[in-house]
Amino acid sequence: MRLRALLETDALGLRLLGGDEELDRSVRGVMTTDLRDPSRYLTGGELVLTGLAWHRDAKDSEPFVRILSAAGVAGLAAGEAELGAIPDDLVEACRHHRLPLFAVHETVAFATITEHVVRQVSGERAGDLAAVVDRHRRLMTSGPTGGGPEVVLDLLGSDLDLHAWVLSPTGRQIAGAGAPLSGPDGAELAGLHLAAVRSGRRAPHRATVGGVTYSLFQIRNNGRGAVPASRDVRESVLSDWLLAVEADAGDWPAARLDLLQGVTQLIAVERDRRDAARTVRRRLAQEVLELVQAGAPPAEIAARLRVAAPVLLPGVGTAPHWQVVVARVEWDEADAPGGVGSGITGGPVAQALLEEILVDPAVTGPDSADRIAVAHMGEEAIALVPLPALTGDQPGADGDAGGEDPAEGSALHADALLAAVRAPLSAGLADDGRLTLGVSASVHSPEGLRGALEEARHARRVAAARPGRVCAAGHHELASHVLLLPFVPDDVRRAFTARLLDPLRDYDRRHRAELIPTLEAFLDCDGSWTRCAARLHLHVNTLRYRVGRIEQLTGRDLSRLEDKLDFFLALRMS
Repeated sequence: MRLRALLETDALGLRLLGGDEELDRSVRGVMTTDLRDPSRYLTGGELVLTGLAWHRDAKDSEPFVRILSAAGVAGLAAGEAELGAIPDDLVEACRHHRLPLFAVHETVAFATITEHVVRQVSGERAGDLAAVVDRHRRLMTSGPTGGGPEVVLDLLGSDLDLHAWVLSPTGRQIAGAGAPLSGPDGAELAGLHLAAVRSGRRAPHRATVGGVTYSLFQIRNNGRGAVPASRDVRESVLSDWLLAVEADAGDWPAARLDLLQGVTQLIAVERDRRDAARTVRRRLAQEVLELVQAGAPPAEIAARLRVAAPVLLPGVGTAPHWQVVVARVEWDEADAPGGVGSGITGGPVAQALLEEILVDPAVTGPDSADRIAVAHMGEEAIALVPLPALTGDQPGADGDAGGEDPAEGSALHADALLAAVRAPLSAGLADDGRLTLGVSASVHSPEGLRGALEEARHARRVAAARPGRVCAAGHHELASHVLLLPFVPDDVRRAFTARLLDPLRDYDRRHRAELIPTLEAFLDCDGSWTRCAARLHLHVNTLRYRVGRIEQLTGRDLSRLEDKLDFFLALRMS
């Protein structure tokens, strides 16, 4: 179709602002964007629709229009809803580059223009693509009426008889139409897709799992954090979603392949919305962790935690316990394009990956990570994970029952975090990448967060010393006297002593039970019940009760030499 035809359709409400002599240009497609540089998504001949969110001042128009002109777009249509009138600088830039410019009245939806253009451009695909665009409206709708990716996948099933699923890079199902994929099948498909992307093969990638053939399409992140296509693929391979279609696309006509590529772009909108929704949680984590690292007063950290808790755990009245998880993604520099690997920024990659890893693999949906707050600081990603605290009427709520931390039942464990994702992530890391992860113990006060952060960092360093592409270590592996040597950092020593002695100090503060003095006396008496009871002027049964309480609160056994030695060192360093 010609640009001139757009002005002849009253329902579109377009008003020409410049470019009369260029109205015979052919329109081969349509694209909606608010990116400052959308060149990587342009192939030429498009009518570009923009809401002008990229326009902040007069200097922005010239480079934007220059990019469109260089890409060979047919024309530009700018919406009036954002700024009211179309800026004069944009009109002038379009005149300079001989690019036809239309104003879109605020009452006209971009989807209406898109649908009209698509129908006119290709009658053969009009029904399918018009349906895609119609669902695009619902995809972009917030609230319970919005369909999200499922809307587009339903279309593929109803109109094209294609079964499809959106998967994360770990194989977790984000969306699907019909029966869900099994966890192992999703993980295997994700691994095959990541391996194909790393090998440089063009999509769609053909894969066979369980005797079923799938075609795998990459869903690129088109939002603010998108990686330019010209950059190293390793910067995005571990964060991009994929579309798995139960079909062999090898014999598909170009029109159907184009349609599926369009579907991936629509789903990318949902990905961008999900990332935008995480902005608040990321900012909360960043603020808390900056205070912790700066040595801020506990009261100031506690104030920030009180703000974070309702956001991360809505509806929970009691203050949660917290865990810290540290992740790092590193690449071999020699294997980077041109032999230079230092240009790869690991922090954002690790942040996106950690946000995915911390989601329960059994949970589906793009918004299931509402308990996760991850910041990236330098090359590290650091997660602040709340654990619901037990209420007063729950068993063990006061920390007196059993040998576990009150929040231990819901705590994260290093091995469990990676069990379901190790295989696909190893495929994405290939032979030149590593993911290492460390998990702290749970803490229940601002004072404990600094120790938890250092504990998680040291656990990650322990994991980094192990062989393998994907490794993790937890706080349990640090609570041993073997690590308490003079060259161990002071922060790690503090984390060690806090892990062993804080439960006892807390209990003594609440119950005046004198467990710490009892522990010191028991060790000084070499574990002799009679001598220790005499020194403390206690009955032996009372001493046995106190020692039993110490063992329950710490999960240690004072009849074991190793545990006695750990307590001895902790007391000497406290």
